Amino acid sequence: MNYDLIVVGSGPGGYVAAIRASQLGMKVAIVERESLGGICLNWGCIPTKALLKSAQVFEYIQHAEDYGITVASAKADFDAMVKRSRNVAGGMSKGVQFLMRKNKIEVIMGTGKLLRGKKVEVSDEKGGKKQYTAEHIIIATGARARALPNIPIDGKKIIGYREAMTLAKQPKKMVVVGAGAIGVEFAYFYSSIGTEVTIVEFMEQGLVPREDADVSKELTKIYKSKGIKVLANTAVEKVDTKGRGCTVSVKNRKSGKVEEIKCDVVLSAAGVAPNTENIGLEALGIKTERGLIQVDEYYRTNVAGVYAIGDVVAGAALAHVASAEGITCVEKIAGHHPEPIDYNNIPSCTYCIPEVASVGYTEQAAKDAGYEVKVGKFPFSASGKASAAGAKKGFVKVIFDAKYGEFLGAHMIGSNVTEMIAEVVAARKLETTGHEIIKTVHPHPTMSEAVMEAAAAAYDEVIHL
Repeated sequence: MNYDLIVVGSGPGGYVAAIRASQLGMKVAIVERESLGGICLNWGCIPTKALLKSAQVFEYIQHAEDYGITVASAKADFDAMVKRSRNVAGGMSKGVQFLMRKNKIEVIMGTGKLLRGKKVEVSDEKGGKKQYTAEHIIIATGARARALPNIPIDGKKIIGYREAMTLAKQPKKMVVVGAGAIGVEFAYFYSSIGTEVTIVEFMEQGLVPREDADVSKELTKIYKSKGIKVLANTAVEKVDTKGRGCTVSVKNRKSGKVEEIKCDVVLSAAGVAPNTENIGLEALGIKTERGLIQVDEYYRTNVAGVYAIGDVVAGAALAHVASAEGITCVEKIAGHHPEPIDYNNIPSCTYCIPEVASVGYTEQAAKDAGYEVKVGKFPFSASGKASAAGAKKGFVKVIFDAKYGEFLGAHMIGSNVTEMIAEVVAARKLETTGHEIIKTVHPHPTMSEAVMEAAAAAYDEVIHL
């Protein structure tokens, strides 16, 4: 019952931390109350991408004639899409089970709670309790859909992302509250298979409001062309769930205009809330702020031997962030000297169609930080590969410091840009300048040429515009 490390939570932060600790010679246990892999593998990153791929394939078939192919008819099978998504998630969770066995990590199923004396109490489904001790304990309990006060999630008419992946029936009309990654991804999926979708976003910028303003404008234009209604700078006043469907009352924050939207279901996609309740924080005196556990650059809490990573600490609630934090935390525990994570060089990806990816400063944020900037933009409409692929929408936008050429940020919207953003992340990590990107020979024809061309545009050297 004694371990070097116990990790509470087996999401992409928890299970990665456990594996790295095992690699470093620690005796490790991991506590999980539901399914290995956490929300990401079971109800987030992976199954949503499976749904989005099904929607994309359906769109390809609908536009097959654009590629010289005649298809008699095509129908979206909602139940089959959901089943495929669940199968993909199940396969990935089994993969984590294999990794636990391979790395000799003990899996303890149940709900974990921290006790004094470096102990974790685990309660199983039958009410049984066992206590385990460890020199080090990592809290990696993740997050859940954040419920807005006036939009209580009931799991039936007002749903969160979990229910959106497993609805028994495809809705004819849906209102999505929130235009961040979760909102725009589900809006794309349901719209593509025939659901009438309205997105309501509180922020004035509209879709993906945390992204660069140019990206937001482009995605809004594309979504509207798909028939998705976008209401920016708009607040949901209330949702009436009486009767068969829902009536959503919304108010434009600028004009004050109020309108009602009829729909079958409302998806609340207004972010996530950390799972920090009932895990023993108060009893141990672990400091929190707005529900988030306070930690230092190596994820140490104010209580010796207790650490926290992922969605329960401040920062972007992203799977790759949690994984990186878990590795950094464990390496520090093991006596190594890992470099603290640079949170300004964390890539952000949204997997709607077209995809959105970014890293670093937006143009406005760079100016607000006092930089004099050089900005370059290259549209995929000028890309040979994009034209051949039938993916001409979108662009790559890059931002450099005019004085030293520092690569301040990049913002992309288009086909497969979530695969392209890593080039910029690596370049920024290596302190690459704008001219070095221009002189880096990119293969032709590829979508990634747009990064080189955008850099060249920033310095008035672009060739294909």
